[in-house]
Amino acid sequence: MNKTRLAILTILFLLVFSLPVFAEVFRFTAIPDENTTRLKERFDKIAGYLSEKLGVDVEYIPVKSYSASVAAFKNNQVQLAWFGGLSGVIARRSVKGSMAIAQGEEDTQFVTYFIAYTGAGIKSSENFPADIKDSTFTFGSKGSTSGRLMPEYFIRRHFNNTPRKVFKRVGFSGDHSKTIALVQSGSYEVGAVNYKVWENEMKAGNIDPEKVRVIWKTPAYPDYNWTIRGDVEKKFGKGFIRKVQDALINMNDRDLLDSFPRERFIPAENSMYKPILDTAVEIGIIER
Repeated sequence: MNKTRLAILTILFLLVFSLPVFAEVFRFTAIPDENTTRLKERFDKIAGYLSEKLGVDVEYIPVKSYSASVAAFKNNQVQLAWFGGLSGVIARRSVKGSMAIAQGEEDTQFVTYFIAYTGAGIKSSENFPADIKDSTFTFGSKGSTSGRLMPEYFIRRHFNNTPRKVFKRVGFSGDHSKTIALVQSGSYEVGAVNYKVWENEMKAGNIDPEKVRVIWKTPAYPDYNWTIRGDVEKKFGKGFIRKVQDALINMNDRDLLDSFPRERFIPAENSMYKPILDTAVEIGIIER
């Protein structure tokens, strides 16, 4: 009897300890603001870096739109996201307790470039380029801070009218790389683009200065940020948010930082993005 009982216990022991262990996976996403191949390459490397620093499995979840990145965060499909200023504000308002924890050093003073097809004959200016009136104009994504929110704000302020009443035709390209391509081809005469993406595309040799050029640089505003869900510590333990923040702020791999491109990441907090919220409310994108 004892031998039978021992055999049963041995079998149960072996069964229990041979079962696979399903570790929790920490997932993050990012707004699709430029070339998708470049984004995947960048954020797969970030996933590897975070996994090493946090001691948990980390997975990058690509999305097809700005709104999809916010939805993934809201639905807890991801616990961390690289948002723009506007998408970050919308996401944090959707998830109680979520917080901005890091931003690029450059993101405290971000700018939008207005770019123009050289064949349109629009001159560069230090002041708002009033002669873009009645041209064709493309924004980036409807949820973009640098590609839609801030350029629309400055257009409205200068012309005291909506973009659709200022321009002959208004479009939304979906991302900054496409905005540059559309203006460079002459499909649109003017566009609004993230200056960091412009610099990246210029470095990659994708911009022909004979066909497209910067005609105006907006005043500075706060933009990109890493935002984390406030309830993440229920799954990954007390102090996990601080560990994620420290991992981002202490990132010193030049290859990783240059892929954003950012000089370094610094601490961020929700209050820094109040100007973005106020602007979005003013032009009717967000209700107070």
